[in-house]
Amino acid sequence: MNLHFSRLAILTVLCASANAADNAWKFTRDFPGVPVERPISVVIPPDGTQRLFLVQQRGKIVILPKDRTAKETTVFLDISDRKMEENDFEEGLVGFAFHPKFRENGRCFICYAQQEPKINRLSEIRVSAADPGKADMTTERVILEIQRPFWNHNSGNMVFGPDGMFYFAVGDGGKADDAARLAQNLFAMNGKVLRLDVDSRTGRREYGIPKDNPFVDPKNPFVRDFGARGEIWTWGMRNPWGLSFDPFTGALWCADVGQEMKEEINILTKGGNYGWSFREGTIPFVRRPEPPPAGVKFVEPIHEYDRSKGISITGGIVYRGKKFPELERSYLYGDWGTGKIWALKTEGENHKVVSNTLLTEPADLKAMFVKPTAFCEDENQEVLVLDWNGGIHRLEKR
Repeated sequence: MNLHFSRLAILTVLCASANAADNAWKFTRDFPGVPVERPISVVIPPDGTQRLFLVQQRGKIVILPKDRTAKETTVFLDISDRKMEENDFEEGLVGFAFHPKFRENGRCFICYAQQEPKINRLSEIRVSAADPGKADMTTERVILEIQRPFWNHNSGNMVFGPDGMFYFAVGDGGKADDAARLAQNLFAMNGKVLRLDVDSRTGRREYGIPKDNPFVDPKNPFVRDFGARGEIWTWGMRNPWGLSFDPFTGALWCADVGQEMKEEINILTKGGNYGWSFREGTIPFVRRPEPPPAGVKFVEPIHEYDRSKGISITGGIVYRGKKFPELERSYLYGDWGTGKIWALKTEGENHKVVSNTLLTEPADLKAMFVKPTAFCEDENQEVLVLDWNGGIHRLEKR
């Protein structure tokens, strides 16, 4: 997560009185006996077992018990000894995904930070032949390493698309202001969402570059005139946190954490440039006074909010559960800094926003007990809200 904000911004949030929730929703603790530390996702393998894998930033992935009242978990993977953190706020284990054919091949993918030099490492691992309930780290195959100039803005969100391709979000390299100017640099992977084929190889790479990626096409003017990395799917991102495919439309949703003025939600499209750091949300970024190059077009976010609403967006998922029909097809998301949770509804191919309902917010920010880090599905496709303070919660009606 990223929380670069000024004292003035904090004061603005604390003093704001915007759009109070209707108090119809609440959080209920799930797995109350299970110790949880800095959760980043809950993932279900595509193998029919309906197991819930809890991914934690400090380096552990555990399988949650079938019995919600039980306290014991099974350790699937533990890389907490890999010296991942210089600053423990954003570094560590930041991404995990199962291969779509996990049942047949036992493959999964992780992203974690390393130091000296500072990199994000994307690796493939396989389950143990002796124990399918454990990852075998001796099988680790490093797919990609991306250098980072600073400790923050790692992102690392990853998801397989309906097309079978691997989508991987990378932050802009850290610090503030896009200091290294990487988000708009098409020779850098930072500040991008990449699209890879993990089932093939291109040249000496440990992955394939899909031929229909936007910057593979020699007719693309950026490729023709300047050159670009073929791995790039979208660019102009700051710290994408929350990458998910809409189960109904196939659209790729992505929340991008802002710096000082705007938090934004985007629908990612092939080759789209989302503006950072020439702009933040829909407004020019105040500390990048130079204009963007001629001919560059930016994709507008479908929704944004300012510091009167929150300070660090946590992207979510489109609801497809059965328990709450009023939330059907709503994009559920929240704000790490204020604990607010919203349900965003859109319509049409352009995802025009028709409503943005504030479901819940803490009565007192100083006593806030849920700081959302992720929105995930359980085995029944109902929503789990992960809490930075330590916990797994359900969103329930009062």
